[in-house]
Amino acid sequence: MGDGPALVLIPGGMQAAQNFMMLGATLSKSFSVYILNRRGRSLSGPYRDDHSIQREVEDLDTVLQATGAHDVFGLSAGALISLKAALTLQSLHRIALYEPPLVLNDDRSPMEWMPRYEKEFAEGNLAAAMVTGMKGIADSGDWFTSLPRFAMTNLMRLAIQSDRRNVKIGDASLEGLIRSLHFDLRNVAEMVGALETFRAVEIDVLLLGGVRSPAYFAPILSALKTVLPRSRRVTLPGVGHMGPDDVGKPERVAEELRLFFAR
Repeated sequence: MGDGPALVLIPGGMQAAQNFMMLGATLSKSFSVYILNRRGRSLSGPYRDDHSIQREVEDLDTVLQATGAHDVFGLSAGALISLKAALTLQSLHRIALYEPPLVLNDDRSPMEWMPRYEKEFAEGNLAAAMVTGMKGIADSGDWFTSLPRFAMTNLMRLAIQSDRRNVKIGDASLEGLIRSLHFDLRNVAEMVGALETFRAVEIDVLLLGGVRSPAYFAPILSALKTVLPRSRRVTLPGVGHMGPDDVGKPERVAEELRLFFAR
């Protein structure tokens, strides 16, 4: 959508292109925006058995070649892919990262909820797995994730059933998004302790985060600021981890992206 320099947006875990419609529309006033539907989403192909974060980087490389884009924004798992890509893809000129779940050696907080999700996912209890994921990345003060787990799980079962009946053509299904998180968690596990490797990233990097996000994201962004030689950090007041999503404050995130990518 839009017209201008090409910009690729990469959604995060349990997200697809449909979650970035407002962000894309706002940015389309200044850029030609391409929103990536990663594997396992909508019309994109399924995840492969040998999935790795390198496969995600290869997918991104294909999109960059097809669009002529040199600039990328990624949220959460999408930010982790962008960060990994910056080590090897010469076509990247600038990346903006919103709270990548990069696990530092001395703090495994981002991974604490993952074993429970994997157990529920393996049992086929997708509603419970979704609740575990939502509680694991819940913003401070979020009313829905503060509900008791049993209440959230019952509501999520109803949401999955409703989505099966009403999902739009071209949109990723809720059930598919819940399943896709399994592969994002593999990416997170693969990147544990990789902080020092990013000293080799020589392009401009914008590090974004929200005040209301889970507490473990702030140290991750601080650590990245110390190793990325050409980085700038911005903290957004009143915004949480889902800030770029349609349910967050995408217009506020778009302001920072427009300033960064228009330089």
